[in-house]
Amino acid sequence: MASTGDDQYHPKDAIHSGLYGTVTYGGVGLLFAAVRNSLAKKNVGPWTTFTRNTSIIATFAAAGGVFEFARDASANLRETEDHWNHGIGGFLAGAVVGLRTNSIPRIVGCGLLTSVVLATYEYTGASLRGYLKSPEVDEYERKEMLRKNRRRPIEETLAEIGEGRGIRPPGYEERRRARLKEKYGIDINPVCADPDVA
Repeated sequence: MASTGDDQYHPKDAIHSGLYGTVTYGGVGLLFAAVRNSLAKKNVGPWTTFTRNTSIIATFAAAGGVFEFARDASANLRETEDHWNHGIGGFLAGAVVGLRTNSIPRIVGCGLLTSVVLATYEYTGASLRGYLKSPEVDEYERKEMLRKNRRRPIEETLAEIGEGRGIRPPGYEERRRARLKEKYGIDINPVCADPDVA
């Protein structure tokens, strides 16, 4: 499946990724265990983070390591980098999380849920801000093009929303004075507050 040219797949070190994921997610699990320990109703010492909450730390570490290893191993076997690798890794990581329940339906359910969420997240661009833009296009030039593409003449905007409420195009004061004179019969002479203007 490997293509030629610049798109050629480069293998990844799955064991290194698995160990890195184990340490990283184990640290996240340690953080969760410490928070859970600090919220205990009884006065407990800091070592109970490790003695009472070992399963939380171990689950996080195992799920993270399995996910990273399975994602890179499936990418190496398939010789392609896409969302399916995240789905495979997500299924195995979710299954590891489901192992705590000792129920096959829950193991499979946790695996499927995690797989669908991670594969969908990767498929949609792996960003909560939307699909990633092309790295070849300069961001400033792209935004300028969007501004010019959506820019409308001021006359069209004024025709739709009208004058007033902070929108004061050229000649607004004269038209306002004329409308007030016509409607109420009041002639408004503007007074300038600047002492330098005669």
